[in-house]
Amino acid sequence: MHDLKALRADPHAFAAGLARRDISDAADALLSADADRRAAETRAQEALARRNAASKEIGAAMAAKDMARAEALKAEVAGLKDEIAALEESARAASDKAEALLVSLPNLPAADVPDGVDEHGNVEVMRWGTLRAFDFAPLEHDLVAAKLGYDPEAAARVAGARFAVLKGPLARLQRALGQYMIDTHTAKHGYAETYAPLLVKAEAAFGTGQLPKFEEDVFKTTDGRYLIPTAEMSLTNLVAGEIIDAAALPIRMTALTPCFRSEAGSAGRDTRGLIRQHQFEKCELVTICTPEQAEEEHAHMLASAEAILQALNLPYRRMLLCAGDMGFAARKTYDLEVWLPGQGAWREISSVSDCGEFQGRRMNTRWKVAGEKGSRGPVNTLNGSGLAVGRTLVAVIENYQQADGSVVVPDALKPYMAGLEKLEP
Repeated sequence: MHDLKALRADPHAFAAGLARRDISDAADALLSADADRRAAETRAQEALARRNAASKEIGAAMAAKDMARAEALKAEVAGLKDEIAALEESARAASDKAEALLVSLPNLPAADVPDGVDEHGNVEVMRWGTLRAFDFAPLEHDLVAAKLGYDPEAAARVAGARFAVLKGPLARLQRALGQYMIDTHTAKHGYAETYAPLLVKAEAAFGTGQLPKFEEDVFKTTDGRYLIPTAEMSLTNLVAGEIIDAAALPIRMTALTPCFRSEAGSAGRDTRGLIRQHQFEKCELVTICTPEQAEEEHAHMLASAEAILQALNLPYRRMLLCAGDMGFAARKTYDLEVWLPGQGAWREISSVSDCGEFQGRRMNTRWKVAGEKGSRGPVNTLNGSGLAVGRTLVAVIENYQQADGSVVVPDALKPYMAGLEKLEP
């Protein structure tokens, strides 16, 4: 969420930032509603002050036996009562309008984020790894996995479309990937493993930016809670409402959890295989820090996610997202795209985002320096996938497939596979 005081101080800069997100006129509408609210509140305060003064004057008029003046003052007080009520209602309506506009606006892009309206404006920063030269035509992952224990028909019978059943060694390989990720991030990258709820309240979904604008993208329970689309929602909100001493920052957390997404608006996209599911696993990385720490923490989180891809020897490229392609809460995002030889395409496997103060302000989470009175301001938050487990499984299947339909287990995962070095059809 944005700082309304900063918007009032420099509305042109705010409007220019939103324009980079292809949003126009929102700053003017927000300022107009805010001005209406302040004007109504000022007039209500003035009317209240006059009513109080008139009430005192009634007593003086009665004491002076000036009944005509007393009656006139009583009529004025009654009229002011109605006027104050109307002004307070106008102020509430204007405040609600301003608040609705404020919470619906995305974060402003950082200065070094490229301009652009969609993925075509993203900029490739670097590539890592060598694309494997196959001596046969590589298949897409679902065709390989179908002979290794992937059973989409069984999943459809149980739960419908966009679910998966994995059996035997293939299920173990997925579990090995998640376990390897969480072990690596905790042992080597300084993230504290965290077990957190998979169901959250609306306040938590609001804090990280999923509500109110993206409610259709998440599953809602009958008691008003939400299934997490990412553990970012749970982990980031663990500090909601707190004032954190700077000496405790940065706070780095990681969790390996199931995630749930409705995939609203994705009809017809990635209907085959494991790319776009309603239920999937992800190893999430979250950092809470001061503004001065944010840039270094962004680089650290990015390196942590890339280390998994490098250990698995999966070729990838790093993309700096343009202003129009970033997520709602992000001010700067790098996507990691892994090479899928079966598809002959680069596909996103992680997004690593710096959200600045945006989520900290929505959660009312601030930071302070010991000995100082008050806080310095909202904390900065960062989040990223380290990695999406299902998509990493897809990448392993496609990059490690063999001509006979088997899949070689990457060296980094062999300690987790009970001696199994290859998945056989």
